[in-house]
Amino acid sequence: MLGLLGALVEAAHAASPKTVLVLGDSLSAAHNIPVESGWVHLLGDRLAKMEPGWTVVNASISGETSLSGRNRLPALLEKTHPSVLVIELGANDGLRGLPLAQLRDNLAAMVDAGQQAKARVVLVGIELPVNYGPQYRDGLRAVYAGLAHEKKTALVPFLLDGVALKPALMQEDGLHPVASAQPLVLDNVWGALQPLLR
Repeated sequence: MLGLLGALVEAAHAASPKTVLVLGDSLSAAHNIPVESGWVHLLGDRLAKMEPGWTVVNASISGETSLSGRNRLPALLEKTHPSVLVIELGANDGLRGLPLAQLRDNLAAMVDAGQQAKARVVLVGIELPVNYGPQYRDGLRAVYAGLAHEKKTALVPFLLDGVALKPALMQEDGLHPVASAQPLVLDNVWGALQPLLR
């Protein structure tokens, strides 16, 4: 009887959907473009074709900071039980010039929460415009690289690599990619994400 119960529990677990939870800001929330054009929606399409059984939950909100994301994450983990957690936050902290130590503390807390919930974590880095100065920009890069190394997470060094410096791929605000650039953004994430799906 116990053996049968164990087999049933194992079968139910195997059949349960495997979830990728994306916690991000406007860069992941399809800002000013159709939702179905955004890289997170495209990720869902790709997973349906290449990794059947996976679902994507996009919990990204325009304007999200690392602190507000940190505050929202526990309830999201409890609700979605993700196998993979993608953290794409920090751009709004950086644009406001918030202390990097605060950003690092918030990101570290989110990584810890994800790992404690048995999720594999992808940390997604961002870059700021050059007018923010080399010291802050270098410090921002170091936050993501250092945390990924320390916490042993996957790392996307720069979400908009190959996109941000090409005006034709960016909206007029110079901060958000156009719809046609979203597949390139997805490709930047995919290299770090795909190994975690196995």
